[in-house]
Amino acid sequence: MIGILVFPEFQLLDAAGPISAFEIAGRISGAPATIRVLAETPGEVRSSSGVALMARSLRSTAALRTLLVVGGAGVRTAAASRRLQGFIRAAARRGVRIASVCSGAYVLAEAGLLDGRRATTHWRHTAHFCATYPEVRLEPDQIYTRDGETWTSAGISAGIDLALAMIAEDNGEAVAQATAQQPVLYQRRSGGQSQFSALLELKTPSGRFAPLLAWAREHLPQPLTVERLAEQAGMSARHFSRAFIAETGTTPAKAVERLRIEVARERVQSSSEAIEGVARATGFGDPERMRRAFIRSFGQPPQALRRAARIN
Repeated sequence: MIGILVFPEFQLLDAAGPISAFEIAGRISGAPATIRVLAETPGEVRSSSGVALMARSLRSTAALRTLLVVGGAGVRTAAASRRLQGFIRAAARRGVRIASVCSGAYVLAEAGLLDGRRATTHWRHTAHFCATYPEVRLEPDQIYTRDGETWTSAGISAGIDLALAMIAEDNGEAVAQATAQQPVLYQRRSGGQSQFSALLELKTPSGRFAPLLAWAREHLPQPLTVERLAEQAGMSARHFSRAFIAETGTTPAKAVERLRIEVARERVQSSSEAIEGVARATGFGDPERMRRAFIRSFGQPPQALRRAARIN
């Protein structure tokens, strides 16, 4: 049984996205899973949108194999519930696969399940989450993470990415791919959360690190180490890294790579400049290194983006 744990003011898509993915996978595989919506107080549970789901009690979980905790506006209240904390700990002790979507990571963290583990959550929560749970090894740029039988995902729609990864583990890659195709989704999204961060809209960066990002964009061919960026920002390297992650939701190295990728993409698509020259001019140096970065971000190498731009 797959349990979807909700609470008052939960985010509807956090629940509905994974539910739909698991339902589609069940039809494709011919082995439909039993899916139950669970809540501390059974009955109608209202989401932040006003749409409600009908939930069962926490006592109806003997057959539970996967527990997915959603996020949403009411997550802080849910995370403080001793009953929910105890329920999640007990499920983990029984070997249940535990997961969270978006800010649902707060509930797992309060239950102590994330201490010493790799985890992620929505990039907007990075600063508060890091300060509140310093024992968690937060990876702010991940779409989802897995550490043993504990899974966490980023904001809202990333719950579908996490569900697809679970489907691949349970039913195989073919079923996961077919599941993703039905609602016209990527089985695995390329890139991390930084591609969606408001601060890292790299053409027009904002925030206190905007001048630094603008400077970095003008110096891409040079080595842009954390130490050099920190010096340019007038901060110690350690303080700079923490402050940068807290504000942007990504690491300085990831931000620099994203800048390089965007500038390189523009040059690849708008000119006939040799790929090797683009790699040198944007600080990648090695064309193979740039190729791998393009595949991570765009799902295809530079040459494919150039061909597509010429066709269009």
